[in-house]
Amino acid sequence: MTKIWRETGFVANDPWVIETEELKAGEGQKPLLSLDELIAKADESNDVNFGVLIKPADDVRKLEPYLYRLELVAVAFPAFNDGRAFSHASLLRDRLGYTNELRAVGDVLIDQVPLMLRVGIDSFAVTNETALKRLSEKRLPGIPHYYQPAARDADVGKSYSWRRQAKPAA
Repeated sequence: MTKIWRETGFVANDPWVIETEELKAGEGQKPLLSLDELIAKADESNDVNFGVLIKPADDVRKLEPYLYRLELVAVAFPAFNDGRAFSHASLLRDRLGYTNELRAVGDVLIDQVPLMLRVGIDSFAVTNETALKRLSEKRLPGIPHYYQPAARDADVGKSYSWRRQAKPAA
């Protein structure tokens, strides 16, 4: 069973549905459209509050003209070793300036959640039993040090950000 988690806890009655041939959005639910479906629907209407599912091979930059019309962008993690969604999230937050909900879907593992938070992902569709248990116990693993800037800063005083600074000219 999939549960939606945010840092404030699990979300009840989330309206977003990833549609399949067997599962369609029903009354009170909203579909997560594919990138191509979103572009087609957005081009033929003035509707807002769309949701889109970005798959690893999608070009997230195609969303730029539609960002103000999106309520949710979900980035897909089809396997734990496929990190392209980290890049998608970083591009959306840092370069494209997307500020609404950004959700991780797919193979969301507890060890990756802190890293997903750092790139700007703020909600998670979790199915992994270990992740569900740890999140319900509020046992999120910590990352005490980091080398690079991100959409979300780490705790104050726990960084190596000085390693990024250029040395003063002599």
